[in-house]
Amino acid sequence: MPTLREDLSRPEAHSEPCGDGVTVVETHISWVFLTPASAFKVKKPVDFGFLDFRAPEARKRACEAELRLNARLTRGVYRGLVPVRRGADGHLAFGEGEGDTVDWAVAMRRLPDARRADEMLRAGLLGAAEIDRIAARLAAFHQGPPADAAVSAYGSPEAIAALVEENFAQVGPALERYVSRDEAFELRRVPREILRRRRTVFERRVEAGRVRDGHGDLRLEHVYFDGEEQPQIIDCIEFNDRFRYGDVCSDVAFLSMDLAHFGAVDLAERLLAQYTRATNDFDLYDLVDFYEGYRAFVRGKIAHFVASDAAVPADARSAAEAQARGYFLLALSTERRALLAPQVVCVGGIIASGKSTLAEALSSEMSAPIVDADRTRKDMVGVRATEHVHDGAWSGAYDPAFTERVYAEVLRRARVVLGSGRPVILDASFRSARFREAARELARELGAPFCFLECTAPIDVVRARLIARAEGESVSDGRLEVLDDFVKRFEPVTELPPAEHLVIDTSAGLARELSRVRARVATWPRGLVA
Repeated sequence: MPTLREDLSRPEAHSEPCGDGVTVVETHISWVFLTPASAFKVKKPVDFGFLDFRAPEARKRACEAELRLNARLTRGVYRGLVPVRRGADGHLAFGEGEGDTVDWAVAMRRLPDARRADEMLRAGLLGAAEIDRIAARLAAFHQGPPADAAVSAYGSPEAIAALVEENFAQVGPALERYVSRDEAFELRRVPREILRRRRTVFERRVEAGRVRDGHGDLRLEHVYFDGEEQPQIIDCIEFNDRFRYGDVCSDVAFLSMDLAHFGAVDLAERLLAQYTRATNDFDLYDLVDFYEGYRAFVRGKIAHFVASDAAVPADARSAAEAQARGYFLLALSTERRALLAPQVVCVGGIIASGKSTLAEALSSEMSAPIVDADRTRKDMVGVRATEHVHDGAWSGAYDPAFTERVYAEVLRRARVVLGSGRPVILDASFRSARFREAARELARELGAPFCFLECTAPIDVVRARLIARAEGESVSDGRLEVLDDFVKRFEPVTELPPAEHLVIDTSAGLARELSRVRARVATWPRGLVA
């Protein structure tokens, strides 16, 4: 197909205005022809082992799969299958008409480059709000129908080990072209060791139903904010199901890895924190560093393919070589020390004292996950986070015995986060000294600093908040009818030393109180990350 790229780059190959011409973007498996309004993706006739596009029928099947699968995370982007035909003049063109069909293309609405997540990050336009929207979109996507046994098998240690070893084999000795011999040895040793040492963790993820038919290639350049409430996420893996099937952690870790690759480590951690809170999947922290390393190696491998392709222009090969080295070095940091050391920050107080507001503000300061009792309780009884559970005061879901189980689960989830080397924020009333001591003991056991932030507000302010809360949607079940009894049952904080206890008046203004919190709690160093 020596003329395909050149022919389809001509304005005459397109049935719509091409402005200043047709732009061609080349990947290792596709050519993408861009006009001002559209994009046409044509598969290359290549064979990489993990895909074989040499036959036109195989390329057509891949195009059809791309259209079907990408409809899951986009709206109005993928337009359909378009033939590539050879006209009477011998030239190739897109669309129906005279002449034989020689290939197929995926037709798409062109999304604005400036609203692509990687470009927004470079321009300083990708922030917490956008990351939160991505996290919410992925959480909803991954909480779809459970996978069947055949798909779930792709999350097994054996299946993951096969993917890891395949990556190593496909790069082979060329790995030492990008990193030192010792670094190459570590790149192979660490994932193998994790798979051996943590086998039961991978198995528990399968048993918990965390394996899904996912996206498989979640990178910043595949995420767009084009005016829709939800981001558009394009270009999932369509050519090989086993690269798309897997633990949801692997999907999310691809994007968090990419954020780290671009220097936005704080946003990478925020993505994880927001996603885990939305899904109650805090066990993700058990394996996220492994999967980030795995995904970084995959990106290094792809860049290596481009760098080794003689058909690619020399400047592009040189850029790909530098990119491959960067990704391999990022994969090498799988078990890196986090920029923020583990710490336990408990945010407690009576109902409507401002706990959740402070916890969320602090989470932004730390990019740390919040494990809150309200969401944990709802998850344990199997209802939506905003669905109220009013079984009567101190009964049903709020029975003391069940509350004991809720706090035990909150601390279990916190332990997983801390075990990954990250800080965690616990949002609960902690009305009992015994509950506070249990959280403090967890911190002590894992050698992490502990701080209890006790939220307070004048009682009339609390009452007004509860009245307002009753009129809207809320995760909390706290209501005016139980306020007086709750206040009576709250045990004063007398057991903690001053260095571990700080009283926060949430009616005094969050900005002023946050400055006091920063003096006690480690937050992201200003200017250290993008």
